[in-house]
Amino acid sequence: MLGIVLLFLSVLLVFRWVPVPTSAFIYHQNALHAAEPAIYKAANFEWTDWDNIPPELALAVLTAEDQRFPTHWGIDTIELRNVYDDWRAGKAVRGASTITQQLAKNLFLWNGRSYVRKMVEIVLSVSMELVWSKQRILEVYLNVAQFADVTFGVKASSKLLFDKEPMELTREECAMLAAVLPTPAKSNANEPSETLQKRHAWILKHMDKLGGVDYLKKL
Repeated sequence: MLGIVLLFLSVLLVFRWVPVPTSAFIYHQNALHAAEPAIYKAANFEWTDWDNIPPELALAVLTAEDQRFPTHWGIDTIELRNVYDDWRAGKAVRGASTITQQLAKNLFLWNGRSYVRKMVEIVLSVSMELVWSKQRILEVYLNVAQFADVTFGVKASSKLLFDKEPMELTREECAMLAAVLPTPAKSNANEPSETLQKRHAWILKHMDKLGGVDYLKKL
């Protein structure tokens, strides 16, 4: 067990600076393609550095996915308590995963729900918060998150959806990329549904409420 922990920490230390070449989800998609290329597409993925990611996109994703990202240690205990209160009240239970947890899952784990996977995800998330800076966690997340069907990362997604490099995206396009994150394979950023349009408008409104790109100074 100690050997596994040390190996994992070594990997985290390396990728604190080195571009991440793949993720568990990207690898899985490419494995499916290799096994049955007539059925499954290869993953569309390109790495891009933090300096080539527009601040408005980083802000939009934080607004949509994890507004307490600058202050938590991988687990948002406030959001977990809110979810628990909703459950006790018989309300619909929403997800409470932080960006760090989502990244831990995308990089190292698998899709699906189980207590075992969630516990491993929590341990990985706390480890990442200890080894990586907040900016690095967000940078890697924006590079491996899925924004469209079999398309991962802001660079490949910007090209596919808007025929642009990331730094050419408008504020509205940044917010739309953030809006599709819960269901990227089913959402269409170019022909958004009414639900997606409402989420897009909500993100734009709350980007301003957070204080605009100055909010990123907290990272």
